[in-house]
Amino acid sequence: MTAAPATACPSRAARARWALTDGLTLVERELGRLRQEPGQLITALIFPAIMVVLFGYVFGSAIDVPGGGNYREYLMPGLFAMVTFTSTMAVTLRVATDASRGVMDRFRALPMARSAVPFGHTGAEALNGVLGLTIMAATGLVVGWRAHGGLVPTAQAFLLLLLARYALSWVGCYLGLVVKNEHTADQLLPLVFPITMLSNAFVPTGEMPTVLRVIAEWNPVSALTAACRDLFGNPGAPTAGPTVDPAAGPAGDPAWPLAHPVAATLGWTALLLVIFVPLSVRTYRRRGR
Repeated sequence: MTAAPATACPSRAARARWALTDGLTLVERELGRLRQEPGQLITALIFPAIMVVLFGYVFGSAIDVPGGGNYREYLMPGLFAMVTFTSTMAVTLRVATDASRGVMDRFRALPMARSAVPFGHTGAEALNGVLGLTIMAATGLVVGWRAHGGLVPTAQAFLLLLLARYALSWVGCYLGLVVKNEHTADQLLPLVFPITMLSNAFVPTGEMPTVLRVIAEWNPVSALTAACRDLFGNPGAPTAGPTVDPAAGPAGDPAWPLAHPVAATLGWTALLLVIFVPLSVRTYRRRGR
């Protein structure tokens, strides 16, 4: 009797190529959905521009920049960081919408890699981030913001923002898979604003009460904001001098995330990716069982 030949299992490289191909297909699908629903895209692009004008001119006359300088230049890195973090909820809403409307059940019925769906959502968000940062930077230039750090540091700052946005999109993907309902996901948006406000994005942390100051200094939003100020060469960068904060460290030195903001941001980003990439993929797979 001749034994039937065993079916060869696909190699790890073949599975990776399969997942990448399916993921790119879903990225195109997400971008196509934005073209079909331009209202979401327009809102996502106009919101940062409104924030630049609103905060720049409303807060600009009331807040003194540490060490002096233009408040709008101090503000722009904080707005970049705030929009980066609030983008998490856009991914949460899109994933929850697909889950509640049965779209993901249809994806599971197709011969496609299970990891492709979360990778598609997060990949599309990375591309949205490029467009959003471009609009926001253009608005900042109009109101007087400038990057003084040079071409390379400026490019590094934008790459850092995109990397952080990509890592946070995985947090949004996981939340969308967990809540499973677009209405619940929509109500989570107000919970993000306290995180962005309790930071150095809009005001210096030196005058905050001790407990709030410590929280703000170790807030990832503050690290990303400080990193952008440092790379852009804007006022308020930690390299401009120590904080007037006896509780922050010896001789009034800033807390570690503010003294080393780029390293702190990269650390936060790596931590989010390590936790939420496998968590999101595993959650999506388990929902299909």
